[in-house]
Amino acid sequence: MKASSNAHASPGRQTRKSGMGPAVLHAPWLGAVALSVTLALTLPAALHAAVGCDLNDPDRDVKRLFPESTSYKTLYVSIARKGGEALLKEVEARLGDHFKGLFETADVPYTMYEIYKGDELIGYIHGVNQKGTYGGLQVFLALDRSGVIRGFYFQKLTSRAAKAFRDPAFGKQFVGLSLTDFDRYDVASGKEDPAGRVSRIKNPDPGSENDFRATLRATKKNLILVDEFLLGNKYKKG
Repeated sequence: MKASSNAHASPGRQTRKSGMGPAVLHAPWLGAVALSVTLALTLPAALHAAVGCDLNDPDRDVKRLFPESTSYKTLYVSIARKGGEALLKEVEARLGDHFKGLFETADVPYTMYEIYKGDELIGYIHGVNQKGTYGGLQVFLALDRSGVIRGFYFQKLTSRAAKAFRDPAFGKQFVGLSLTDFDRYDVASGKEDPAGRVSRIKNPDPGSENDFRATLRATKKNLILVDEFLLGNKYKKG
């Protein structure tokens, strides 16, 4: 299936729909390159500091996470374009922590994937960057239409316990969880009050507590952003 643009994208939200087959280059890609060069020369330097998180190989990764899928739509969003400083403060309040560093500025470009089977929307994929002990983590979630986790994995992980964290048994502990489960988890203290399903996620390496807590923070942040940009704040309280 050839890639096609979506003329009905809302302001500040760009989309692209693609099938699962091999990429085919057409002459119009030259225009895209020219546009990229133009943007690189004209956008504010602050925007270039923002760090997004894309799937390394969308066609392969979407099919792996959603074997039943036939196509997907790529959405490009940011806090700055949707709500600016007010939205950033709202997201921080829901997270229970301040955004900080290049991974967490208001202008970070988030790439979100809507997954389809035929014309039916069946789920979402989204990844976020998170600072770990020795470097960055990229935590990706595959979610059903209700925002419930059906798949979890690290696309990037710099940790002394990387092997343990990448073990499928660790990722399976997140399956079935949603933002409702993470609402009671305090990312600052690393505690859930009262204890619930998040507290039952076991750290595979006690010596890497900081990376474990970074993973849980990234997961909660991921779920909040999906709720804000894709689910219409379904899980927002008040």
